[in-house]
Amino acid sequence: MAAPVTRQVSGCAGRVLSPSGSNPERGQPLAADVAELPVQDASGRRVTFGALFRERRAVVVFVRHFLCYVCKEYVEDLGKIPKSVLREADVTLIVIGQSSYHHIEPFCKLTGYSHEIYVDPEREIYKRLGMKRGEEISSSGQSPHIKSNLLSGSLQSLWWAVTGPLFDFQGDPAQQGGTLILGPGNSIHFVHRDRNRLDHKPINSVLQLVGVQPVNFMSRPTVIHV
Repeated sequence: MAAPVTRQVSGCAGRVLSPSGSNPERGQPLAADVAELPVQDASGRRVTFGALFRERRAVVVFVRHFLCYVCKEYVEDLGKIPKSVLREADVTLIVIGQSSYHHIEPFCKLTGYSHEIYVDPEREIYKRLGMKRGEEISSSGQSPHIKSNLLSGSLQSLWWAVTGPLFDFQGDPAQQGGTLILGPGNSIHFVHRDRNRLDHKPINSVLQLVGVQPVNFMSRPTVIHV
């Protein structure tokens, strides 16, 4: 296995977090061995996870898999966040999936997402961060970012699978994602682990935590000045 390379930005354009995934207290550092785990960019280049947020804070969103209609619609809204407001706050937005890197470019074209994106095809970072497998149905709620219902969304996912350039399901469908705010360095500021496919943290709630103005997701990527 090749050694991870120095970070190359991939876009489409103390106490530690234990391996068991116990919820860290705010301010605890990310375990050094987790920071050294590799992710891949759209070209298949390997970079260490910790390099993604070594120099600045990052909102890191782990998605279920690239054929999940819920993840697709959530990432569509992430793509509406203007790069200018992130630069102003000195914050990076990163999506991490669990498919082969070959699926990154088609997913970005599908969603219009142009911020940073990587994959963890072995799901090793998901596991070490305690991301859940399976769904807590009893805790399901309605995400403000999801427009499709279960039937129409599932049909869309199937259509993308059979018409896509690579016919596979692009990850473990039982794997849940989550959202973290990390950096600079191995600092952990916030952790949310999704309990089910609709349990994404509302994007504006996360942006507020990093000092970014709310975004209007109903139309074009307009910042709401408050």
